[in-house]
Amino acid sequence: MSVFSPTYEIARQKFRDATAGAGGSLSSYTHPERGPDGGELTTDVAWFGPVDAQAVLVLVSATHGVEGHCGSGAQIDWMRRGEAARLAPGVAALVVHGLNPYGFAWSRRVTHENVDLNRNFIDFSAPLPANPEYDRLAEAVTPASWSAEAQAASRATILAYARENGFPAIVQALSGGQYAHPDGIFYGGRSETWSRRTLEAIFRERLSAASDIGIIDYHTGLGPVGYAEQIVSAGPETEAYRRAAAWHGAAAASIEGGDSVSAKLAGDWLGAIPAFLSHACVTGIALEYGTVDTTKVMDALRADNWLHARGDPLGPDAAGIKAQIRAAFYVDDDLWRGMVLGQSLIAARQAAAGLKRAITGAR
Repeated sequence: MSVFSPTYEIARQKFRDATAGAGGSLSSYTHPERGPDGGELTTDVAWFGPVDAQAVLVLVSATHGVEGHCGSGAQIDWMRRGEAARLAPGVAALVVHGLNPYGFAWSRRVTHENVDLNRNFIDFSAPLPANPEYDRLAEAVTPASWSAEAQAASRATILAYARENGFPAIVQALSGGQYAHPDGIFYGGRSETWSRRTLEAIFRERLSAASDIGIIDYHTGLGPVGYAEQIVSAGPETEAYRRAAAWHGAAAASIEGGDSVSAKLAGDWLGAIPAFLSHACVTGIALEYGTVDTTKVMDALRADNWLHARGDPLGPDAAGIKAQIRAAFYVDDDLWRGMVLGQSLIAARQAAAGLKRAITGAR
């Protein structure tokens, strides 16, 4: 369990140490903001194998900042177990730690721009996606105060919407992505974030020689506690989904097919990146680990959103809210942590085996 960390700073150092211990090369991308302690924030990148590898396994943590406690532990475990040395000839590994280091350090799901990074990968030269159902709920989602009375009133409005329209409708309205309320939740932004530009730069620099790429992006907060749903952005009729299912098994769940615990998303990076890496065959999944009840997750997100939009992130309310959001996305229990590591190891080995088959002609 020592692979997991209570803070971003400790996780970053463990990642760097694990990279050196496993014989990888390390590079870092410095974020423009600072952590709550004034410390430097970086996205750290480890590489294992030949730089011109035909196939590359990609492991990404902290797309949603605070969820990095889980993904960082899984990445460090992969390195400490010596998995890089077990990769087949012609297969390399790219491990991206702390893609959203600001959110990781500040215990936020979003970037410093208050953007949900998995709603930011859209074409900003085109009209922004509309979400009129979120518009109806925006005031309740982000009330002016966070008193007990204000929380009760906003929760009542949201529950009334759910009773009228059904639970799937409220999930889609709130989490599908919105681009009209910069102070709200699941906000996709008005331009490309630092983290999006950084991920694209990493992929451009490291993956240009690869013909086959397998991606695992670590997430938490949806589904049964401890269970890692293998989420595929592509529809079930696509070759991309069929490859993911062949690699990872029949439990692979398509967002577009309505099989996943996730809502249909606007601007998720796993859905957008195959076009960005059009020279390669990309097979990607998000590992989504369940934590606590969805209502608790949503309450934590709204509390943290209020803290940064209306309150004081360093004030007296901060400690309780930060503990609340961390608990919503990371279960402080050895059984849960063991489930994280076991399922991560299986998924990474499945992807590595799929890449080996791809470059040896045994697809």
